[in-house]
Amino acid sequence: MIPYSVLDLSPIPEGGTAADALANSLALAQHAEALGYNRFWLAEHHNMTGIASAATSVVIGFVAGGTKTIRVGSGGVMLPNHAPLVIAEQFGTLATLYPGRIDLGLGRAPGTDMNTARALRRSLDNSDNFPQDVMELLAYFAEAGPNQRVRAVPGMGTNVPVWILGSSLYGAQLAAHLGLPYAFASHFAPAALEQAIEVYRATFQPSEYLEKPYFMLAMNVFAGETDAEGRRIRTSMEQAFANLRTGQPGPLPRAVDDIDAVIDPRTRAGVDEALAVSATGSPQTVAREIAALVDRYTPDEIIITGQIHDQAARLRSFEIAAEAMRRLRSRQAAAAE
Repeated sequence: MIPYSVLDLSPIPEGGTAADALANSLALAQHAEALGYNRFWLAEHHNMTGIASAATSVVIGFVAGGTKTIRVGSGGVMLPNHAPLVIAEQFGTLATLYPGRIDLGLGRAPGTDMNTARALRRSLDNSDNFPQDVMELLAYFAEAGPNQRVRAVPGMGTNVPVWILGSSLYGAQLAAHLGLPYAFASHFAPAALEQAIEVYRATFQPSEYLEKPYFMLAMNVFAGETDAEGRRIRTSMEQAFANLRTGQPGPLPRAVDDIDAVIDPRTRAGVDEALAVSATGSPQTVAREIAALVDRYTPDEIIITGQIHDQAARLRSFEIAAEAMRRLRSRQAAAAE
């Protein structure tokens, strides 16, 4: 039966603050834990006035400290921005404080613009070292060898689960080669999704970390009491995506009644394409659309995101999504008998 998880960008709502965003993220994590979600992941972005999770490991610690059982991790940490040892120490510390609950998802992109990437004081060529950096990081989480001169303390021996994240075939190939679980960013870049799944599963090499491929599908869910309400709360994400694509990122906009009045048709077409892997509408519609996506892509796990301006509507949307997943799991269990 498919586990279901949460991907949160800790969005700063229009009219709100970063403090509001972080408090909302913790409230969502606590809500998700009560609803049976498996993981709660946060993503690293920099120089984004609408996202409060730049210091990702700090926010993970905040969320883990405010919850009890749900796994908490990164979706992901952008490894080219960091020395592998620093990430090993950060996540080794988290795993020491919250044993058995910490995940580390790794991305290859900088998660920001080039000027900000330079301000992070890492070479812009570091993405070319991504495979070597991943392997170095994995070694820091293992038990230290007798002659190992550099150790992550805390970190060594914690064996923090490492995931490869991606939106292209590169990540799929690397995850398969290293025998690691793979999560695809289909919630905003679905173009290569089917091919990436095929490559990952076909070329996967069993490892000490994983015996068989494990693929996680990311999807958006915008769920309300009616189809109209679901479509309305989706307009915040549509506006945010349009603003990002036109070089005007900012806080998460309030929902609007008519999205076509604020986004031109050409931009709207690009937004719809980017958000194709989504379920939007009433509980019944969302349940049907989630089931269709699961049937089509056969993931081992799904991770649900949804940038929704109103916190109450956001909590309710994730509640509806959990209800849909429980019904889907019940059908799967019945079919397996």
